[in-house]
Amino acid sequence: MDGSTYDVVVVGGGAAGLNAALVLGRARRSVAVIDAGEPRNAPAAHMQGFLSRDGMSPAALLDVGRAEIAGYGVDLIDAQVEHIETGFSVRLEGGAALVARRVLVATGLRDELPDLPGVAARWGRDVLHCPYCHGYEVRDRPLGVIATGPGAVHQALLLPEWSHDVVLFAHGLDPGEDERMRLTARGVRIIEGAVKQLALEGDQLVGVELADGQVVARDAVFVQPRMVPRDTLLTALGCAVDGDGWVITDGTGRTSAHGVWAVGNVADRRAQVVTAAGMGSAAAIAVHQDLVAEDTQGAVESLRADGDRPGG
Repeated sequence: MDGSTYDVVVVGGGAAGLNAALVLGRARRSVAVIDAGEPRNAPAAHMQGFLSRDGMSPAALLDVGRAEIAGYGVDLIDAQVEHIETGFSVRLEGGAALVARRVLVATGLRDELPDLPGVAARWGRDVLHCPYCHGYEVRDRPLGVIATGPGAVHQALLLPEWSHDVVLFAHGLDPGEDERMRLTARGVRIIEGAVKQLALEGDQLVGVELADGQVVARDAVFVQPRMVPRDTLLTALGCAVDGDGWVITDGTGRTSAHGVWAVGNVADRRAQVVTAAGMGSAAAIAVHQDLVAEDTQGAVESLRADGDRPGG
């Protein structure tokens, strides 16, 4: 494997990376996907909102995707990328390196969870983040939002679409007068005071315990994690970032570094699985066209060097 050369090396084997590899494989490009096996949505039993794949487990989607790209001759390598050198040499842990003409990074992000007892253990089960991903599954049940981030009020305003029993645990947040009015208008109750921990009975969330010992019964709670892009490879290549520290890309995922694309959650914290897959497809088409332009220019220069011009 050391020294193997590819048109494109895709780093990250989630929906974005696999869909990019699928399109590039169908374009008959030589492609390798390097996957560290750390999908963000691993704790979730199901994914929703993906046409034809609604309710499928994230693991099953990846299994199907891996089989599909293998059918087009894409190499799948289970490994961690240590670093990427401009040019590109993609160095894997253990010393092996691949050579690539273009690099597509789809390494995702990691969720830094609030430091509250019970949150990590229940994450992706009955401690949730995205109403569009999980709201339907907890519909018509008592729901809570723990204000662990600046988007808590927005989260709470969304949830009455799924339940008429929604409370916002302020947990130190002091919503302004306008925010309180909007929450009240939507039927969201505000519970003041700090949250101590989640209340569990066996393997089930039953409520939220406040610092004063009161337990407010809830079947599921929503929290806002801090989303941190796994972008070390990108920033090391000199990719520009915005004021919030996220890599800047155009509509196809192209970064400011020549020959480098970034897709999925590493570039867009809001991307769901179906969105990430679409981003991978768009980037793959752009990468292929970029390679075609380079190949065409090289062929033209060869013709000129040989004196083999049309009409010559």
